[in-house]
Amino acid sequence: MAHAICSNCIGTFVFLDKKIVEEKLFSKHEITKYCAQLEKQEQIEPEKASLKKYPGAEVLGKKTVPPAWALEFFSQEKYLKKMSDAIMLVTKRKVAASVHVDNLIIQASNNVDEIDKVANNLAKRLREWYELYNPEFSRSIESHEKFAELIQNKTREELLKEAGSSKEESMGADIDKKDLAPVMELAKGISALYSLRARQAEYIEDAMQKTMPNVNAICGSMIGAKLLSIAGSFEKLVMFPASTIQLLGAEKALFRHIKTGAKPPKFGVIINHPLVAKAKQADKGRAARMLADKISIAAKIDYFKGEFRGDQLRKQLEEKMDAISKLEKKKKPDMPEKLKRR
Repeated sequence: MAHAICSNCIGTFVFLDKKIVEEKLFSKHEITKYCAQLEKQEQIEPEKASLKKYPGAEVLGKKTVPPAWALEFFSQEKYLKKMSDAIMLVTKRKVAASVHVDNLIIQASNNVDEIDKVANNLAKRLREWYELYNPEFSRSIESHEKFAELIQNKTREELLKEAGSSKEESMGADIDKKDLAPVMELAKGISALYSLRARQAEYIEDAMQKTMPNVNAICGSMIGAKLLSIAGSFEKLVMFPASTIQLLGAEKALFRHIKTGAKPPKFGVIINHPLVAKAKQADKGRAARMLADKISIAAKIDYFKGEFRGDQLRKQLEEKMDAISKLEKKKKPDMPEKLKRR
């Protein structure tokens, strides 16, 4: 009877008359290397070496399941423990290999969202606290980031002057420096959060430019990263039709429409895109649909490593929007001269 060679995740074994003749156990490095080849039904180096040593030997388990006697042999406790450890190692390597740049972009995008929530909540608390001291200035500026920056760098008198008021006219109370210190400490922390957000946004911009340059050129890094985050992965985003991309971020409104028959949403996060945001109310749905079409094309080009066409796609989109705008103006009748005078 010819020799039989059987390889699995722990090693290569040579049998004769169903009895073990030789075994070559794999190291951790070899487990990772050879298991990948065995999954593809490829012949590994230890098998080739065994075939040279035992000419005419049969290699088991390549195109068929190993015979029952071989499976029974490896059911011994000492081999089962080695197999368990080897499978765990291979699984860890596969999990590590599954992490791609799009996963990092998703985490960064989610982090920016969390920073925005925290910063906005803390900024509201800061304003309420600081308004006890200088309410006029707080109500004269909308930007939380600028507000936190200015109250740290300017005196109360300077800020009141900018707000068109004075200390004598202010409704704010005189607060001691020791009581004002925690307010300024909070402002400093909020400024640090906004600085962190800016650095995270820079990272997203750089990563999107390298990973999804066409999508980045059409919708910008933050909108592109948000679409990627909602989709769950680059691969899933590519598989979505344009109609789904158009509604990413509007899932609650969509389910409400399905459940209650409420008005269906026309767009999701892409409402923040300048071309959609600036469109007339009647044209926003059409603009969102055209934008989603271009994003879908750009995502596929990026995923399959096609050439850069982002500028061309964006130009086509802008030209279509201009054409729609001009068409709407032609359809709108001119106001009679008598009404204009009135």
